[in-house]
Amino acid sequence: MSDKPPTPPADLSTEIVNTLNGYSPEQLRYVARYAEALASYKARGADVDEESDGDESDEQPDDLPDDVPSKATITIKEINDNRYYYWQWREGSSVKSKYKEPVSPDD
Repeated sequence: MSDKPPTPPADLSTEIVNTLNGYSPEQLRYVARYAEALASYKARGADVDEESDGDESDEQPDDLPDDVPSKATITIKEINDNRYYYWQWREGSSVKSKYKEPVSPDD
């Protein structure tokens, strides 16, 4: 392995590159898993069905707690071989998380 950081793809925005550079190795692995799952989902054409239903992506989830900002996303953390959903958002240069619920075995 090289001692130099990898060169980002030219078509990746500077904002995304800077954001990723601020993440820990664990957060980058979560992003990588999410990106792979999202790419598979979109490749199946599932996003076409959602877009035809209107612009529901701007709506707040019903279960968003009062102390979690609207910009939060749901991430999965693995702790001691157990997986949990967490709300996660950025405040300045730090990433904040709040426990949501365990991931069901069917997910």
